[in-house]
Amino acid sequence: MIRICNVTRRYGDLVAVDDVSTRIRRGEIVGLLGHNGAGKTTLMKLICGTIAPSTGTVVVGQCDVVNDRRGVQRQIGYLPESAPLYPELMVQEYLLMSAELRGLGPDERVPAALRAARQTGLVERLTQRIGTLSKGFRQRVGIAQAILHRPDLLVLDEPTNGLDPAQIQAIRALIRDLASQTTIILSTHILQEVEAVCDRVLVMIGGRLVADAPLGEMLAGGDVHLSVGAAAVDVPQSIMSFEGVEGTRIIGEDPSRDGYLLWSITCEPEVLPEIVRRGVGLGWSIGGAYRHRETLEMVYSRLAAEHVARAGHIDTKGAP
Repeated sequence: MIRICNVTRRYGDLVAVDDVSTRIRRGEIVGLLGHNGAGKTTLMKLICGTIAPSTGTVVVGQCDVVNDRRGVQRQIGYLPESAPLYPELMVQEYLLMSAELRGLGPDERVPAALRAARQTGLVERLTQRIGTLSKGFRQRVGIAQAILHRPDLLVLDEPTNGLDPAQIQAIRALIRDLASQTTIILSTHILQEVEAVCDRVLVMIGGRLVADAPLGEMLAGGDVHLSVGAAAVDVPQSIMSFEGVEGTRIIGEDPSRDGYLLWSITCEPEVLPEIVRRGVGLGWSIGGAYRHRETLEMVYSRLAAEHVARAGHIDTKGAP
């Protein structure tokens, strides 16, 4: 669906996107994650053809954003962070105008507007002026204009920014529903947003793509945790003797069991049952053993720390 190859975008001396390469398959919901200034919006503008790469190529479907920008944009529905709405227009007026701008014929505009209104829960708001809508419903209007022409790709920039919890839940549900019909790129700096709706994550830091993986795979990268009675002897030596164990350390007391210590073990999950069997044979009291699941916040913090270490300076832009 989308091929991004060695794309760089410069603004004078500023490198906003730095040698990014990835592919996005049809039907995916991809979260584009990063702090403010990480390059997310610039990358989305490159994909949508609103700006051209300084170097590299972006292909959407069979269309190159430089050689066939219109062909790219016909395939895309785009909701920018600040949706371009006209408060004096009624919802139906705005959608019909948007349908005309999208190139839909006179006989197509009304059905397309009604279809988009049904999908976004706006049917009862069609005769209401946009300026009188809540922010959550204004976001729905923005999404409705983006899906009028049944795009192959829907690009959403911070779609829940500034919404209350109920509105956020409604927009997330809407995004999941839309994913059955189109590929979605969701740009956000809100970690929970990605965990709630995405099945793949791209992490950008300092203009570079530092991680690209399915969400489940990214969060399954934590160590194994083993709860062992404090009286157990030779625990680290025994654990490290297994092939495939890269390291182990005491995290501290097991908060769920008095008199037990919690060990973190860097190893493949299949090694854990062997460690437990040997521990039982050595007389250890085993309180529990499980794969520790990371949160997206933990993953992002680690990636940011690695980026800072490579860059050799303190990143002052902050976490998402």
